[in-house]
Amino acid sequence: MRGTAIWTAAAVGAALLTVLGPASEASGATTLVVATDGSDSAPGTVDRPLRSIQRAVDLAKPGDVISVRGGRYALTDNITITASGTASQPITLGAHQGERVIVDGEQLPASHTPVGGSIPRAERGAIHMEASHWRISGLELVNGPYGVYCDGCNNNVFSRLSTHDNYESGFQLQGSSSNNQILNLDSYGNRDPRKNGESADGLAVKEGSGTGNVVRGARLWNNVDDGFDAWKFASPIVIENTVAYGNGFNRWNFPDFAGDGNGFKMGGGTPAPAAGHTLRNTVAFRNAAHGVTDNGNPGALALTRNTTWANAGTGFDADVPGGTATLTANLSVADARPAAVGSGTVVGGNSWNLGGTWNAASVLSTDPGAITGARSADGSLPSAPSFLVPHNGAAVGARF
Repeated sequence: MRGTAIWTAAAVGAALLTVLGPASEASGATTLVVATDGSDSAPGTVDRPLRSIQRAVDLAKPGDVISVRGGRYALTDNITITASGTASQPITLGAHQGERVIVDGEQLPASHTPVGGSIPRAERGAIHMEASHWRISGLELVNGPYGVYCDGCNNNVFSRLSTHDNYESGFQLQGSSSNNQILNLDSYGNRDPRKNGESADGLAVKEGSGTGNVVRGARLWNNVDDGFDAWKFASPIVIENTVAYGNGFNRWNFPDFAGDGNGFKMGGGTPAPAAGHTLRNTVAFRNAAHGVTDNGNPGALALTRNTTWANAGTGFDADVPGGTATLTANLSVADARPAAVGSGTVVGGNSWNLGGTWNAASVLSTDPGAITGARSADGSLPSAPSFLVPHNGAAVGARF
């Protein structure tokens, strides 16, 4: 994996699984093994592993591989990554041969920031990252002040991560950050008691800029705020083959609840930057607010072949004054209303343009069991060939 080339999720997953074995002598790379029963004074071999992921991160050089054995790693300080790999020699961090690795931030002081408090920047994230040219895969990040927090990050690949039950967003990318790939992420149950649910999203690419960022194959569900949030991110993001559902409900009984509950929030800010994000082949269902919303972003959004279903608000909300969004071949099924579009919005071939009634009887299946089930062996989304597919064969909406 070199440079900034776009790899498929399957290819990245397969490559990472391959490199998380012994390093090739020809490559000159070192494999640093970490295990719960290791020692940070050990050399980091399979027989004599390191104890902490942080120690391996501190030792890693461009081209090295950090291979983490299965188990629960309870943090007392967050994992901080500030040294970068290179385009030809990225640094790899991942689970050893597919073993289950849980990085637990429950003991981090910032995980328990009081109501109204703020998290110091350096303490954000079970993994706090300000580095480039990393490949991070196969880790489960829980109970942290954010799962992954990446600020000023470029040319990284994050693959097959699970970020859940964190005390802020599961994964947040911000600042000056370009050419990052977030592939096959599962992010769910994230909440923020300190803000009564105002800001913990499944995945946030926000408050920054940088071209070439891609989200593919993510599932973002039951988060307290939004599934995906692009608040104040000024450069185009591509989001595709992604599912967002069940977001914005007060499952934690927060007082003065402030969660928004959109499936995909495609911008925002005061003023909102005009960013031409792309959303294609996605599904947003049973969210507390809108399925997809421009949230005030007047940029040239491109929304193509997406499906919304049973959202409490509007399926496709793109009515910001002066907005220049284009909505093509999208499907709204049984949302509170299918669409709200402004005078500058270009629409064509969407379900509400085709006419007729679009409800549960209009599609082959409304059972989400297939799309929410176990991922494929390569980490890709499971097949769901009937889910929210029109009975009449109309070429609208997502296909999985």
